[in-house]
Amino acid sequence: MTRDSDEPAGQEQFARRLKPRHVQLIAIGGTIGVGLFLGSARAIQMAGPGLLLNYILAGAMIFFIMRALGELLTRRPVAAALAAIAEEHLGSFAGFATAWSYWLMWVVVGMSEITAIGLYVHYWFPDIPQWLSALVALLLMLGSNMLTVAVFGELEFWFALIKVATIITLIAAAIVVVCFGVGPLGGTAHLANLWTPGGFLPRGALGLLFTLQIVAFAYSGVELVAMTAAEAEAPQVTIPKAINSVTFRILFFYCGSIVAILTLIPWTQLSPTTSPFVVAFERLGLPGASSVVNFVAITAAASSCNSGLFSTGRLLLFLASRGQAPARLGTLNAKHVPATGIAASAATMLIGVALNAIIPEKAFAWVTSITLIGALWTWLMIMFAHLKFRAAVSAGREMPAHFRMPGAPVMNWIVIAFLLVVTVMLGFDENTRIALYVAPAWFALLGIGYLRWKRDSKLAQLPQ
Repeated sequence: MTRDSDEPAGQEQFARRLKPRHVQLIAIGGTIGVGLFLGSARAIQMAGPGLLLNYILAGAMIFFIMRALGELLTRRPVAAALAAIAEEHLGSFAGFATAWSYWLMWVVVGMSEITAIGLYVHYWFPDIPQWLSALVALLLMLGSNMLTVAVFGELEFWFALIKVATIITLIAAAIVVVCFGVGPLGGTAHLANLWTPGGFLPRGALGLLFTLQIVAFAYSGVELVAMTAAEAEAPQVTIPKAINSVTFRILFFYCGSIVAILTLIPWTQLSPTTSPFVVAFERLGLPGASSVVNFVAITAAASSCNSGLFSTGRLLLFLASRGQAPARLGTLNAKHVPATGIAASAATMLIGVALNAIIPEKAFAWVTSITLIGALWTWLMIMFAHLKFRAAVSAGREMPAHFRMPGAPVMNWIVIAFLLVVTVMLGFDENTRIALYVAPAWFALLGIGYLRWKRDSKLAQLPQ
């Protein structure tokens, strides 16, 4: 499908059926996942209670990224908005690279999530092959995405709500235990666990630096708000409301859950390989705690995979509309869904089952670090595009948006510096260093693909 307008193919055919609660919970659901439920375990051991400072710092940076994104989105609420924004303000290669990098990010996340679901189901039913559970989960998520966007939004709403309810339950339980001294942890749980033993920063400033990339990964997915722009009801109202509420809610959930865990259990008693949520619920003496958390983990993985299929299908639609992906991916079905692109992404995610069978001990660290490269690139593109937009406003070439990022342009450069520090810190951890090897190869591949597309575009314009 080709078009002459500036809008992605099928843009006018998208059904605006995502309500404000859907948009907010899609962003929350795409963000709160394995990075918090499992990744925080290793981060706590590396930084101690001072890890909270990283969550607050990264949360503050995400706030400005999201406000910049919101300012750009309210001007042009289109499908595949992240790529469209990069292309409009930074050029066609930026749009090309952002679309494909964000597609890769979510496909890789989906690979890990379906395998995780297989492991979680195996915990309950050891006789069911792991690959079968993973395949069934992927097919179910594929099915939900093939239906109307309202069905997807409703399913994602409930997935995210389960995660939120689990976190709120943990925070409430910690408050009751600390204030009233009830339950198995009543005699040992107290706020002093935040600074004893070893102090608030037992690993010093280096501990904070070495966990920046883990915390940043935990926030990846918050930009999913942009992928809902073309299908949100009244986007000029819905998007700003979602961005303001989502950022603060996620910061509260992250910091609140970490504080709750560390007041209930001293950080030295937590394992870097076991979810601190599992440990906390088990120590609280709740019946069936491990099964409850296992169920939450399944919904968290399903939610992330669901969001990944949603975003990748729309990115492939955007790319196909510009001739940067096969034309067959640039179509919508009768339900106004980019079904072919979603199916192609789902098929690619099947590779994840094989990868986890070949390198199970390294798969999680490799996947999360490669995912972070896609997120860091996307966030950088948002901040640079916002700088270009504000410069155009100052020069009178653009009209100012009613929803604006505070502190520009100074905060743009502070956020950019923060993201570059996170990128550098990937190289200091042997588990995440793989991302710095993959990134040059990936962008070299993108460069070759882009040059080939430019060549083919010029040849197509020549007289036959």
